[in-house]
Amino acid sequence: MSYYLSTIADVVHGELTGSGDVPVSDLITDSRSMFCPDRAVFFALVGERHNGHHYLGDLYERGVRAFVVSEPVDAARYPAASLVAVPNTLAALQALAAHHRRQHSCPVVAVVGSNGKTVVKEWITQLLATQLRVARSPKSYNSQVGVPLSVWGMGEDTELGVFEAGISQSGEMALLEDIVRPDVVVLTNLGDAHQEGFASREHKLREKLRMCDHAESIVYCADQYEVHSTIRTTAALAKKQRCCWGASPEADVRVVSFEKGEKETRVAVLVAATGQRYALAIPFTDAASVENALQSFTLCYLLSQRYPALGISVDSAAGSVAHLSPVAMRLDLREGINGCTIINDAYNADVASLRIALDFLSSFGKHRRRTVVLSDIEQSGKESWRLYGEVADLLREHGVSRLIAIGPNIGQHADKFGCETLCYSSAGHFLRQLDRSAFHDEAILVKGSRRFLLEQVSRQLAQKTHLTTLEVNLTALTDNLNALRSLLRRGVKTLALVKASAYGAGLSEVARLMQHQRVSYLGVAFADEGVQLRRAGITMPVLVLNPEPGTFEQMLDYHLEPEIYSLPMLQRYSEAVLHTGNNQCSIHLKLDTGMHRLGFAEHELEALLQALLRFRNLKVASIFSHFAAADEPQHDDFTRGQLALFDSMSRKVEAALGYKTIRHMANSAGVERFPEAQLDMVRLGISLYGVSATGRADIRTVSTLKSTIVQLKRVPAGDTVGYGRRGAVPADATIAVVPVGYADGLNRLLGNGRGSVMVNGRPAPTVGNICMDTCMVDVSGMEVSEGDEVVVFGDSPSVGSLAEALGTIPYEILTGISPRVQRVYYSE
Repeated sequence: MSYYLSTIADVVHGELTGSGDVPVSDLITDSRSMFCPDRAVFFALVGERHNGHHYLGDLYERGVRAFVVSEPVDAARYPAASLVAVPNTLAALQALAAHHRRQHSCPVVAVVGSNGKTVVKEWITQLLATQLRVARSPKSYNSQVGVPLSVWGMGEDTELGVFEAGISQSGEMALLEDIVRPDVVVLTNLGDAHQEGFASREHKLREKLRMCDHAESIVYCADQYEVHSTIRTTAALAKKQRCCWGASPEADVRVVSFEKGEKETRVAVLVAATGQRYALAIPFTDAASVENALQSFTLCYLLSQRYPALGISVDSAAGSVAHLSPVAMRLDLREGINGCTIINDAYNADVASLRIALDFLSSFGKHRRRTVVLSDIEQSGKESWRLYGEVADLLREHGVSRLIAIGPNIGQHADKFGCETLCYSSAGHFLRQLDRSAFHDEAILVKGSRRFLLEQVSRQLAQKTHLTTLEVNLTALTDNLNALRSLLRRGVKTLALVKASAYGAGLSEVARLMQHQRVSYLGVAFADEGVQLRRAGITMPVLVLNPEPGTFEQMLDYHLEPEIYSLPMLQRYSEAVLHTGNNQCSIHLKLDTGMHRLGFAEHELEALLQALLRFRNLKVASIFSHFAAADEPQHDDFTRGQLALFDSMSRKVEAALGYKTIRHMANSAGVERFPEAQLDMVRLGISLYGVSATGRADIRTVSTLKSTIVQLKRVPAGDTVGYGRRGAVPADATIAVVPVGYADGLNRLLGNGRGSVMVNGRPAPTVGNICMDTCMVDVSGMEVSEGDEVVVFGDSPSVGSLAEALGTIPYEILTGISPRVQRVYYSE
């Protein structure tokens, strides 16, 4: 859905200067991220440490023409801009989101609580993904800014909204409730996080329950006595429909059996109202995941009863519980030094999340020894002696052998913890005295608030095997898939292209993720890639886009499906099918609609149809073509002409066949720019791997090429650096040597200052020629040390900026990373 700026001005009661005919579909609050600038409005938010008004000029230069401001702006500096002046830009953003919410009649669910909001929100979506079109909060967007941005994501085809909301002080939830205005509220739990913002736990609970002010129903755990009692005894809440779960006899969805296995937890629940039993196989064993899964399933049950028009199948949701996948939380797992396993949660610290992290730590049975690196716990609202007494209890419960305490407060309670305790004033203090040999064959949890910089500790304890690596963010890959899926009509299938080693990211690893995410097809270039997938355990359909006749029998042996683009190929494949004794094997017809690379041209259509009728041992699974320039607006008329020709040709083929096939035309750019080209399936390529044709901010960087400074050199003025003495040094310089060269995929043309890398957040230009195994960069005036991390490409510099410097395309850079560069996979 989109609005004109004049409408937005009316909604937020602002004073409009300039044209009101600016169409707006995207909201921007961060100048570093942006959707399509010509359809975006920037809200210049003002906070304690930032002021969006400082970035108007930069955004204007980048094409943004619509702004909502609360400070005086010199309109003459932005002659083509339209400005909406309001007293408070945050309030205006929230008012716009509230208005947008009220344009939708579909049910909306709000998820509130101290912990688990993001997981529950994501798992609700996973359970209903095959049944409903769900709009949900991206990531953990649950703040006063994040919630309105989340609600803005509701579209005309949204069938259910699921949004999380978090608060840290009194009065905030009422503002969020007015934006979300939920029909159903899920309360995950009540913990100690942000307790300092409330007079008591009861006060915090009642503030969270303000989200229920206009809701019809509440989902919560009946075993949480404080929550259950408050809801039952509060008149306004007692009148609402309550659907609670738990072991309590008062639960509406009652847990009647519970069996914890090695890798899953089997739970049987009984619906009190109907007597219906459901068996849930939860693919997790930690208590938090089991609780989150039961919250999510109970919500699905309530929705099925409350909103029968949605057509939710509770049986389907119950079956989907077994396929719940881990959600990107703040925990990540990596191999550590000396056979250790590192669990990194160096982002927040409170007792409730510590319990969750310790549960996770305890699940790694291969390590009998457990170490916790823990910072001070701040803002708990508890007296220090009581707080760290609870921490001590948790450490004992989870069999922690050693505690490394970081911070000025936690160390004062060392006598409480009942295990070996080492105290340090800061992360830096610990790292200066770090003895790596003291850590071996153990599970190490690194847990702390961001300001204690425990990420440094986690990095030092992690195993380092190769200095140059390609980090592949599987979370971002999943997010990109979901972002692209969100653009599709319901029922449109997806084909994920994993050719060229998944655009350099790694064939088998990416294919496994795509199979887990239930894409419809995988696309490879050659048969040997398909064979590799089958040997890696990939069972889903695989389309081979450049099959060679000599591999037809191998393709049949491995159940790979070929693209057929010529009559001789069609005949030879039919003969191969006959020779191997197969019957009715699938093929995919390629039509040439203007790309003029491969495919049947329009004048060959009649001969193709006659041949298809002869070769009855072949079944046409899909018909497709390829856009030549869907990413280039100057060729849009040509692109639409291609689509029209494909529609005509493919319909003729289907008419002759007498059955329906899968028709697909749209590549990544087509998905983003031509919704009419979605047809039955779309092919996801470069956008999946982090390069958007339209600059979408929800398309994330997937691959990051990193290395390390191995040596620093002081080079005097007048000397040269590198082969051929190409790197002249006009003034005294500090040169860093980085072990990445053209044998790793760093193009030699990026030498001599044409390219740069990022060192400690600052660009460092190349000096001299790129060598086979190394390059040299100028770090003069920068605070750097040997061992510092170097980013060749990632978020910055982006692969797109490198491609632009080389006069090429991102595809070439991504697929050119050498196999000798180790791929490292992680989830956030």
